[in-house]
Amino acid sequence: MWISPYKYVLSLGHLCSDINQSILSAVLPFLIATYHYDYTTAAMLVTVSNVFGAFVQPFIGMLSDKKNKLLYMTLGVLLASGGMAVTGFISNFFGLCIVVIISGIGVVMFHPQAAKLVNSVSSKNAKGKGMSIFSFGGKVGFTLGPVYTAFLMNLFGMKGTILFLIPGIVFGIVCSFFNKDFENLDVLEVEKKEKVKSEQKDDWSGFIKLCCVVFSRSILSNGISTFLAFYFIQQFSKSNSFASMLLSVFYGIGSITLLGGGIADCFGHRKMVRLSFCIFLPAIFIFTNTSHFVIALIMLIFMICGESLSYSPMVVLG
Repeated sequence: MWISPYKYVLSLGHLCSDINQSILSAVLPFLIATYHYDYTTAAMLVTVSNVFGAFVQPFIGMLSDKKNKLLYMTLGVLLASGGMAVTGFISNFFGLCIVVIISGIGVVMFHPQAAKLVNSVSSKNAKGKGMSIFSFGGKVGFTLGPVYTAFLMNLFGMKGTILFLIPGIVFGIVCSFFNKDFENLDVLEVEKKEKVKSEQKDDWSGFIKLCCVVFSRSILSNGISTFLAFYFIQQFSKSNSFASMLLSVFYGIGSITLLGGGIADCFGHRKMVRLSFCIFLPAIFIFTNTSHFVIALIMLIFMICGESLSYSPMVVLG
Protein backbone atom coordinates (compact mmCIF):
# COMPACT_ATOMS: atom_id res chain seq x y z
CA MET A 1 0.00 0.00 0.00
CA TRP A 2 1.33 3.48 -0.93
CA ILE A 3 1.00 5.42 2.29
CA SER A 4 2.94 8.62 1.56
CA PRO A 5 -0.18 10.72 0.73
CA TYR A 6 -1.46 10.28 4.28
CA LYS A 7 1.41 12.43 5.53
CA TYR A 8 -0.21 15.32 3.71
CA VAL A 9 -3.62 14.62 5.25
CA LEU A 10 -1.97 14.64 8.67
CA SER A 11 -0.10 17.81 7.73
CA LEU A 12 -3.45 19.44 6.89
CA GLY A 13 -4.73 18.33 10.29
CA HIS A 14 -1.65 19.88 11.87
CA LEU A 15 -2.49 23.15 10.12
CA CYS A 16 -6.10 23.06 11.28
CA SER A 17 -5.01 22.26 14.85
CA ASP A 18 -2.13 24.69 15.27
CA ILE A 19 -3.97 27.63 13.74
CA ASN A 20 -5.93 27.65 17.00
CA GLN A 21 -2.79 27.98 19.11
CA SER A 22 -1.64 31.06 17.22
CA ILE A 23 -5.20 32.43 17.21
CA LEU A 24 -5.12 32.35 21.02
CA SER A 25 -1.91 34.43 21.10
CA ALA A 26 -3.19 36.79 18.39
CA VAL A 27 -6.59 37.37 20.01
CA LEU A 28 -5.12 38.39 23.39
CA PRO A 29 -4.48 42.07 22.45
CA PHE A 30 -8.09 42.31 21.22
CA LEU A 31 -9.37 40.77 24.47
CA ILE A 32 -7.33 43.32 26.40
CA ALA A 33 -8.70 46.20 24.33
CA THR A 34 -12.31 44.93 24.55
CA TYR A 35 -12.53 43.68 28.14
CA HIS A 36 -9.72 45.81 29.66
CA TYR A 37 -7.74 42.90 31.06
CA ASP A 38 -4.18 43.53 32.16
CA TYR A 39 -1.35 41.64 30.44
CA THR A 40 -0.86 39.18 33.28
CA THR A 41 -4.54 38.21 33.29
CA ALA A 42 -4.60 37.79 29.51
CA ALA A 43 -1.44 35.68 29.53
CA MET A 44 -3.05 33.41 32.13
CA LEU A 45 -5.40 32.19 29.40
CA VAL A 46 -2.44 30.72 27.51
CA THR A 47 -1.04 29.25 30.72
CA VAL A 48 -4.22 27.42 31.74
CA SER A 49 -4.69 26.13 28.20
CA ASN A 50 -1.16 24.67 28.10
CA VAL A 51 -1.15 23.34 31.68
CA PHE A 52 -4.46 21.50 31.41
CA GLY A 53 -3.55 20.22 27.97
CA ALA A 54 -0.26 18.83 29.27
CA PHE A 55 -2.02 17.22 32.26
CA VAL A 56 -4.53 15.25 30.18
CA GLN A 57 -2.14 14.35 27.35
CA PRO A 58 -0.83 11.09 28.89
CA PHE A 59 -4.38 9.84 29.50
CA ILE A 60 -5.47 10.74 25.98
CA GLY A 61 -2.39 8.97 24.64
CA MET A 62 -3.27 5.77 26.50
CA LEU A 63 -6.87 5.87 25.27
CA SER A 64 -5.91 6.50 21.67
CA ASP A 65 -3.54 3.52 21.71
CA LYS A 66 -6.62 1.33 22.05
CA LYS A 67 -9.12 3.25 19.92
CA ASN A 68 -9.41 4.71 16.42
CA LYS A 69 -6.75 7.41 16.14
CA LEU A 70 -8.61 9.27 13.40
CA LEU A 71 -11.58 9.71 15.73
CA TYR A 72 -9.40 11.31 18.41
CA MET A 73 -7.56 13.51 15.90
CA THR A 74 -10.77 14.74 14.25
CA LEU A 75 -12.54 15.34 17.55
CA GLY A 76 -9.44 17.10 18.85
CA VAL A 77 -9.30 19.57 15.96
CA LEU A 78 -13.05 20.24 16.26
CA LEU A 79 -12.70 20.93 20.01
CA ALA A 80 -9.68 23.16 19.42
CA SER A 81 -11.60 25.21 16.84
CA GLY A 82 -14.85 25.19 18.80
CA GLY A 83 -13.23 26.44 21.98
CA MET A 84 -11.65 29.40 20.20
CA ALA A 85 -14.85 30.11 18.24
CA VAL A 86 -16.78 31.13 21.37
CA THR A 87 -14.09 33.37 22.93
CA GLY A 88 -15.67 36.45 21.37
CA PHE A 89 -19.01 35.76 23.05
CA ILE A 90 -17.72 35.41 26.63
CA SER A 91 -16.58 38.41 28.68
CA ASN A 92 -16.23 36.57 31.99
CA PHE A 93 -12.61 35.56 32.65
CA PHE A 94 -13.53 32.23 34.23
CA GLY A 95 -15.69 31.38 31.22
CA LEU A 96 -12.81 32.26 28.89
CA CYS A 97 -10.54 29.95 30.89
CA ILE A 98 -13.00 27.08 30.40
CA VAL A 99 -13.22 27.49 26.62
CA VAL A 100 -9.46 27.88 26.10
CA ILE A 101 -8.92 24.78 28.25
CA ILE A 102 -11.32 22.91 25.95
CA SER A 103 -9.38 24.22 22.96
CA GLY A 104 -6.07 23.21 24.54
CA ILE A 105 -7.35 19.70 25.24
CA GLY A 106 -8.41 19.50 21.60
CA VAL A 107 -4.90 20.42 20.48
CA VAL A 108 -3.27 17.70 22.59
CA MET A 109 -5.80 15.14 21.34
CA PHE A 110 -4.43 15.65 17.83
CA HIS A 111 -0.65 15.98 18.14
CA PRO A 112 0.63 12.74 19.74
CA GLN A 113 -1.47 10.46 17.57
CA ALA A 114 -0.71 12.32 14.35
CA ALA A 115 3.04 12.59 15.00
CA LYS A 116 3.18 8.89 15.89
CA LEU A 117 1.41 7.94 12.66
CA VAL A 118 3.71 10.12 10.54
CA ASN A 119 6.78 8.59 12.18
CA SER A 120 5.34 5.11 11.66
CA VAL A 121 4.59 5.49 7.95
CA SER A 122 7.89 7.19 7.10
CA SER A 123 10.74 5.06 5.83
CA LYS A 124 13.71 4.48 8.14
CA ASN A 125 16.06 6.82 6.25
CA ALA A 126 13.49 9.58 5.70
CA LYS A 127 11.77 9.96 9.07
CA GLY A 128 13.07 13.49 9.45
CA LYS A 129 11.72 14.44 6.03
CA GLY A 130 8.33 12.90 6.81
CA MET A 131 8.16 14.74 10.11
CA SER A 132 9.16 17.97 8.35
CA ILE A 133 6.18 17.65 6.00
CA PHE A 134 3.95 17.16 9.03
CA SER A 135 5.47 20.05 11.01
CA PHE A 136 5.32 22.33 7.96
CA GLY A 137 1.52 22.10 8.12
CA GLY A 138 1.65 23.23 11.74
CA LYS A 139 3.85 26.19 10.87
CA VAL A 140 1.47 27.22 8.09
CA GLY A 141 -1.35 27.04 10.63
CA PHE A 142 0.61 29.18 13.08
CA THR A 143 1.32 31.65 10.27
CA LEU A 144 -2.29 31.93 9.13
CA GLY A 145 -3.73 32.25 12.66
CA PRO A 146 -2.75 35.88 13.41
CA VAL A 147 -3.65 37.06 9.87
CA TYR A 148 -6.99 35.28 10.08
CA THR A 149 -7.60 36.78 13.54
CA ALA A 150 -6.74 40.34 12.49
CA PHE A 151 -8.95 40.02 9.39
CA LEU A 152 -11.97 38.77 11.37
CA MET A 153 -11.52 41.25 14.23
CA ASN A 154 -11.29 44.23 11.86
CA LEU A 155 -14.26 43.04 9.79
CA PHE A 156 -16.67 41.70 12.42
CA GLY A 157 -15.25 42.64 15.81
CA MET A 158 -15.12 40.04 18.59
CA LYS A 159 -18.20 38.24 17.23
CA GLY A 160 -16.09 37.20 14.25
CA THR A 161 -14.47 34.52 16.40
CA ILE A 162 -17.33 32.18 15.46
CA LEU A 163 -15.57 31.73 12.10
CA PHE A 164 -12.65 30.11 13.91
CA LEU A 165 -14.77 26.97 13.52
CA ILE A 166 -13.97 26.73 9.82
CA PRO A 167 -10.58 24.91 10.07
CA GLY A 168 -12.08 22.22 12.32
CA ILE A 169 -14.99 21.68 9.96
CA VAL A 170 -12.66 21.48 6.95
CA PHE A 171 -10.50 18.80 8.58
CA GLY A 172 -13.57 16.88 9.70
CA ILE A 173 -14.88 16.77 6.12
CA VAL A 174 -11.50 15.67 4.72
CA CYS A 175 -11.18 12.91 7.34
CA SER A 176 -14.59 11.53 6.46
CA PHE A 177 -13.08 10.36 3.15
CA PHE A 178 -10.13 8.57 4.80
CA ASN A 179 -11.65 6.66 7.73
CA LYS A 180 -11.05 3.16 6.31
CA ASP A 181 -7.54 4.04 5.17
CA PHE A 182 -6.53 5.25 8.62
CA GLU A 183 -7.90 2.06 10.17
CA ASN A 184 -5.46 0.19 7.92
CA LEU A 185 -2.66 2.48 9.09
CA ASP A 186 -3.54 1.63 12.69
CA VAL A 187 -3.06 -2.05 11.90
CA LEU A 188 0.23 -1.32 10.15
CA GLU A 189 1.45 0.69 13.13
CA VAL A 190 0.70 -2.16 15.56
CA GLU A 191 2.70 -4.55 13.37
CA LYS A 192 5.65 -2.16 13.28
CA LYS A 193 5.45 -1.60 17.03
CA GLU A 194 5.66 -5.34 17.73
CA LYS A 195 8.67 -5.62 15.41
CA VAL A 196 10.46 -2.72 17.09
CA LYS A 197 9.77 -4.17 20.54
CA SER A 198 11.50 -7.38 19.56
CA GLU A 199 14.54 -5.51 18.18
CA GLN A 200 15.10 -2.64 20.63
CA LYS A 201 15.17 -1.89 24.32
CA ASP A 202 13.80 1.29 25.88
CA ASP A 203 16.50 3.92 26.46
CA TRP A 204 15.07 5.68 29.52
CA SER A 205 18.19 7.75 30.14
CA GLY A 206 18.08 9.17 26.63
CA PHE A 207 14.32 9.66 26.90
CA ILE A 208 14.66 11.72 30.11
CA LYS A 209 17.34 13.91 28.51
CA LEU A 210 15.14 14.44 25.48
CA CYS A 211 12.18 15.35 27.71
CA CYS A 212 14.31 18.02 29.41
CA VAL A 213 15.28 19.47 26.03
CA VAL A 214 11.68 19.42 24.78
CA PHE A 215 10.46 20.98 28.05
CA SER A 216 13.02 23.80 27.82
CA ARG A 217 12.21 24.49 24.17
CA SER A 218 8.47 24.50 24.88
CA ILE A 219 8.79 27.04 27.69
CA LEU A 220 10.85 29.38 25.52
CA SER A 221 8.72 28.91 22.41
CA ASN A 222 5.37 29.35 24.18
CA GLY A 223 6.69 32.34 26.10
CA ILE A 224 7.80 34.04 22.91
CA SER A 225 4.58 33.36 21.00
CA THR A 226 2.47 34.55 23.97
CA PHE A 227 4.27 37.82 24.68
CA LEU A 228 5.70 38.73 21.27
CA ALA A 229 2.69 40.85 20.26
CA PHE A 230 2.61 42.54 23.68
CA TYR A 231 6.35 43.24 23.48
CA PHE A 232 6.15 45.09 20.17
CA ILE A 233 3.02 46.97 21.27
CA GLN A 234 4.68 48.24 24.45
CA GLN A 235 8.36 48.44 23.49
CA PHE A 236 7.93 49.94 20.02
CA SER A 237 4.39 51.42 20.24
CA LYS A 238 2.96 49.23 17.46
CA SER A 239 -0.76 48.64 16.86
CA ASN A 240 -2.67 45.43 17.68
CA SER A 241 -3.06 44.65 13.98
CA PHE A 242 0.65 45.21 13.31
CA ALA A 243 1.54 42.93 16.22
CA SER A 244 -0.76 40.23 14.84
CA MET A 245 0.84 40.53 11.41
CA LEU A 246 4.27 40.29 13.01
CA LEU A 247 3.21 37.07 14.71
CA SER A 248 2.35 35.68 11.28
CA VAL A 249 5.78 36.66 9.95
CA PHE A 250 7.34 35.04 13.01
CA TYR A 251 5.49 31.78 12.40
CA GLY A 252 5.92 32.02 8.62
CA ILE A 253 9.68 32.06 8.89
CA GLY A 254 9.25 28.90 10.94
CA SER A 255 8.37 27.11 7.72
CA ILE A 256 12.12 26.49 7.55
CA THR A 257 11.21 23.43 9.62
CA LEU A 258 10.55 21.79 6.24
CA LEU A 259 14.34 21.78 5.75
CA GLY A 260 15.26 20.73 9.28
CA GLY A 261 14.12 17.12 9.03
CA GLY A 262 15.85 16.48 5.70
CA ILE A 263 19.12 18.01 6.92
CA ALA A 264 18.89 15.98 10.12
CA ASP A 265 18.43 12.77 8.09
CA CYS A 266 21.76 13.51 6.39
CA PHE A 267 23.88 14.85 9.26
CA GLY A 268 22.24 13.43 12.39
CA HIS A 269 19.20 14.34 14.45
CA ARG A 270 21.16 15.07 17.64
CA LYS A 271 23.53 17.40 15.79
CA MET A 272 20.60 19.32 14.36
CA VAL A 273 19.05 19.77 17.83
CA ARG A 274 22.37 21.04 19.23
CA LEU A 275 22.85 23.43 16.29
CA SER A 276 19.33 24.81 16.64
CA PHE A 277 19.87 25.65 20.32
CA CYS A 278 23.20 27.30 19.49
CA ILE A 279 21.22 29.66 17.24
CA PHE A 280 18.12 29.95 19.42
CA LEU A 281 19.56 30.86 22.83
CA PRO A 282 21.98 33.69 21.85
CA ALA A 283 19.28 35.24 19.65
CA ILE A 284 16.84 35.29 22.60
CA PHE A 285 19.45 37.00 24.80
CA ILE A 286 20.15 39.75 22.26
CA PHE A 287 16.44 40.18 21.44
CA THR A 288 15.49 40.76 25.08
CA ASN A 289 18.34 43.22 25.65
CA THR A 290 18.00 45.53 22.67
CA SER A 291 15.91 48.67 22.27
CA HIS A 292 16.49 48.91 18.50
CA PHE A 293 13.56 47.85 16.34
CA VAL A 294 15.66 46.58 13.41
CA ILE A 295 17.98 44.54 15.64
CA ALA A 296 14.92 43.06 17.37
CA LEU A 297 13.50 42.01 13.99
CA ILE A 298 16.81 40.42 12.93
CA MET A 299 17.09 38.49 16.19
CA LEU A 300 13.48 37.42 15.78
CA ILE A 301 14.42 35.74 12.49
CA PHE A 302 17.30 33.87 14.15
CA MET A 303 15.05 32.88 17.06
CA ILE A 304 12.40 31.28 14.91
CA CYS A 305 14.99 29.55 12.70
CA GLY A 306 16.64 28.01 15.75
CA GLU A 307 13.30 27.05 17.29
CA SER A 308 11.91 25.52 14.10
CA LEU A 309 14.94 23.50 13.01
CA SER A 310 14.82 21.46 16.21
CA TYR A 311 11.19 20.29 16.02
CA SER A 312 11.34 17.46 13.47
CA PRO A 313 14.56 15.83 14.75
CA MET A 314 13.29 15.93 18.35
CA VAL A 315 10.06 14.14 17.43
CA VAL A 316 12.01 11.51 15.47
CA LEU A 317 14.37 10.97 18.42
CA GLY A 318 11.33 10.48 20.66
